[in-house]
Amino acid sequence: MVNDGKWDRRSLLRGAAVVAGAAATAPLLGGAAAALAGSGDADALFKAGKFEQAGRAYEEILKTDPKNAHAARRRGFVGLLSNRFSEAERYLKMAIELAPDDKDAHRFLADCYIRQDKFALSAPHWRAAGQEGAATLFAAFRGEPYQIHGDIAQVRWLQTDPQPLVEASVNGGPLKRFAFYTGTPSLSVSATVAKEAGLSAVASSKMDYLNGKVWQHGGVLESFKLGGIEVRNLPVSWMEWESGGDVTTENDGMIGTWVFYHFLTTFDYAGRQLILRRRTPEAAGKVRAAAQRSGAEPLPLWLAREHMVHSRGSIAGVARSGPRVVAMPIGGGSELAAAAHGETAEQLQIRTDHDRPIQTFAHSRPVVTYPCYPTEIRLGNAVAKDIYCNTNPNSKLAPLGFDVPATFFHSFYKPYNITLDFTGMNVYIARGAAT
Repeated sequence: MVNDGKWDRRSLLRGAAVVAGAAATAPLLGGAAAALAGSGDADALFKAGKFEQAGRAYEEILKTDPKNAHAARRRGFVGLLSNRFSEAERYLKMAIELAPDDKDAHRFLADCYIRQDKFALSAPHWRAAGQEGAATLFAAFRGEPYQIHGDIAQVRWLQTDPQPLVEASVNGGPLKRFAFYTGTPSLSVSATVAKEAGLSAVASSKMDYLNGKVWQHGGVLESFKLGGIEVRNLPVSWMEWESGGDVTTENDGMIGTWVFYHFLTTFDYAGRQLILRRRTPEAAGKVRAAAQRSGAEPLPLWLAREHMVHSRGSIAGVARSGPRVVAMPIGGGSELAAAAHGETAEQLQIRTDHDRPIQTFAHSRPVVTYPCYPTEIRLGNAVAKDIYCNTNPNSKLAPLGFDVPATFFHSFYKPYNITLDFTGMNVYIARGAAT
């Protein structure tokens, strides 16, 4: 919802996955970095996505240099990536004591608190991170956020392309068309739905967008009902033109990662349904058993920057690229199976059509990408060969501090069902419809 001190326009609009060359893409490690990783250098281990080894290396640094704020912040981030909240809090608080003005440490700690629904504790750290809109919003909450009523929602999709849509109710109103996307944080609604639901803005800001200006708002939603699940008292965002009216009419809103990580969530592409289950040991056991029967191996799940889902996969074949951290924006809409950073495409000699540039947008900025066709992209046992992807030669390198050679999009997931277990921090991806 927030990005570098501003309300994130892509998240508030629709969080669409149609943009390629997302900021999560970055090249594979070069020879020098790989050599450093082999020597045990903590930052190189972190950059290579070897988070557990990096965590231990940062701990060793802190034993000999207990005032090393960078090591403390990175060690806290390692814990946060895997939702290990107590260790994340411990080291991030240490980092802030050592460097009170460290905005990244404050942002990580604020994220750590909101993942635990401790909104009041997060507010001062959002403010210290320069995220005034988020600070104001989370400080406005009263009572328990994300109150869950019901045990399971099993909702059929209205459509799959250009983006999956499901029906849900806002504040007890009539059913509306919602997209979903793990590339965006909060639940968002259109300006029309916000007015119909009687929403009041807690935090607002104005920004330039296309050829006009839009208002971005955040507020508190009383009720969101999806199938047999109702969630009460949760954050919501919406956008409207300065002159009034909806910024987009493709859907009535979008469900983001903050909703999904409160559940055992299955995106059943093959079965064309969205399944939310309460996060109980029994439900998790059933998911693991179903995954085992289907031959799906448990993949690691990492959550970065409030909402960005990551796991481990490969592009251009495991033998060539090796298993690396990859981004998993599930939902949204895109004809692409994946996007690769330009240097990755070059290093791995992925066939790229430089004669057919594509003018598009990434994070609300114009970019030029190119079609490319890796011989294989893979997440566990889920594989696509010689499939349409693209590459952005100018995408930012390792924006989160670790390399992410590929981002997997909507089209890749179509033969599969994907379950995100935010308690065990595993991803299960299996061919066919969910059972």
